[in-house]
Amino acid sequence: MSRLVRGELIKVLSTRTALAFTAASVGLTAANVVVVALASGTLDEVGEKEEALSGMPILLLLLGAVGAAGEFRHRTAAPAALASGASRERLLLARAVAYAIAGLVAGTLMVGVSLGAGLPLLARQPGPDLGAGEIAGVAGGLLASSVLATVIGVAVGALVRDQILAAVGALVLTFVVNPLIDLLREGASDYTPLGAVAVLTRMAHGTGRVSLTAAAVVLAAWAAGLLAAAVAGERRRDLA
Repeated sequence: MSRLVRGELIKVLSTRTALAFTAASVGLTAANVVVVALASGTLDEVGEKEEALSGMPILLLLLGAVGAAGEFRHRTAAPAALASGASRERLLLARAVAYAIAGLVAGTLMVGVSLGAGLPLLARQPGPDLGAGEIAGVAGGLLASSVLATVIGVAVGALVRDQILAAVGALVLTFVVNPLIDLLREGASDYTPLGAVAVLTRMAHGTGRVSLTAAAVVLAAWAAGLLAAAVAGERRRDLA
């Protein structure tokens, strides 16, 4: 299995797609820090300061989806399976692990930018400073959501096998479906993958939201369920 993971990881890291999504994630994280910490007025509540440190793991979900679906668009899925000599299911699991590692690297970079740029800016704001536990919660939530969002993206990409459909679907869920769900009942979107990501990164906060632990469980359950569905789908469908 480690050989398969190494091969998939080399493939992920050698593409400009991974570099572009990682750079965009880090860049938007930095922009979010500046906009929320400087341009949105006074931040005197802990939740508002945590929001300033939130990252952009939604782009890593797109990375996983576009990368996994691209295997079928570019007709590289079948040759990869034949060359590795492994089953389609094991190859997909190795791909998910490789993308999870890439997500962890990108998440670590986002955490570094978020805390490195955000904490000095937030120190100028009134109200209580973020404690060590709150900072650790933001960092841990961003890392966990980066890894799990990337795995979810791989699973979705393997299920739909269409890069455009996967990307558009993720964007529609983020900007249309989730806000509509919250209009019907505040906090209901926390049980969706993207809603759980928002809670973990502290982009969504408040008394009506689920806890960080609950959001992590929700996101992990979605990742496991979708990946299991994708693996099952590999048993039924032809690679080509």
